[in-house]
Order: sequence, then C-alpha cells, then structure tokens
Amino acid sequence: MHVVEFIVLAGWIAFWIYWMAEAIRTRSTHRWSSRFLVIRIVTAAFIILAIRTSSIGGGGHHITAVVRNPVLQGVGLAFFLLGLAFAVWARVFLGRNWGMPMTETVDPELVRTGPYRYVRHPIYSGIILAMIGTALAVNLYAFIVVAVLGAYFVYSARAEEKTMTARFPTEYPEYTRSSKMLIPFVL
Repeated sequence: MHVVEFIVLAGWIAFWIYWMAEAIRTRSTHRWSSRFLVIRIVTAAFIILAIRTSSIGGGGHHITAVVRNPVLQGVGLAFFLLGLAFAVWARVFLGRNWGMPMTETVDPELVRTGPYRYVRHPIYSGIILAMIGTALAVNLYAFIVVAVLGAYFVYSARAEEKTMTARFPTEYPEYTRSSKMLIPFVL
C-alpha cells in the first residue's frame, strides 16, 4: 500500500469512527432510518474497493485506473481532506439537530451558521468532495461510485428540503433563497 492510499484509508476509518460515535451519542433524540447501515456499508465498500483495486481486464490487456501521478494524487488528497473537514465542521455546527438522512429530529432548530451559511447540505457536500478526492488520489474507477452516491445525496437533499420547508414554513424558503443546496455559489 502506498502512502497516499494509506492516508486516504486511515482518514476514512477515522472519519467513520467519529461519525458512528457521534451517531451513538445523539441516538436518543432521533427516529432512525433503516438506510443508515446500508449507506455506511456501501460507502465503506467504495473506499476499500477504490484503494485495493489496481486493474481490471484479462488476456494480457489491463485497464489500469490506479493513480500514480503525484500531482493528481496531491490534488485528490487535498480534496479528500477538505471534504472530510467540511463534513465534520458541518456535523459540529448541527449538534443535537443532526440525524441520519431523512430522519426526524426531536425539536429541531434551523441551523444557518458555520458551513450552513454557504450550503444547506454541507455534510453531503463534504462527503462528495472527499469521495472525489479519493477517486483522484487513488483509483479513477471510483468515479462510478461517486456518481451513484452523489445521485443518492442529491435525492436525499431534495427530500430533506421538503421536510425542512414543512417544519420551517417561513424561515426555510427564505434560507433557500440565500444559500445553495450543495455547491457554494453554484448549485
């Protein structure tokens, strides 16, 4: 295992340990979604596959997707670290309002500070950026999984937008006009 692969793997492991510890800590205030475990398993499988897959093909023809370009690895590693940091920053600002995708939080508050000033779903944004960084730094085939999980996060964000609009009928529509859903200044 190369240094970049080790850093990415260790980073994902540390991130998910933190995430699970926080989920357990806040569990009593949420009604849990059954998709919680499935999303985590798929994401973990993505990380392991991205790091361990070096080539596909047979008969002497290999299509290699492992990244060995130091510039691409550096950019990918930067995206990876920024993405995880953004997701953790968002999680910290949510505090007790945090819940699994599309779960209901008891007595929620509308958070518009920290990373929520820039995007309404910064945890999704951070994880997507970290996955893009993983693909750039380790294995380009991982972009397939990035697309699938990215589509799921967009779907989740849209579902959460409906829930938040129902919970905060005055504040949330105003908030949507002053912020982007996933990418600051863009989307």
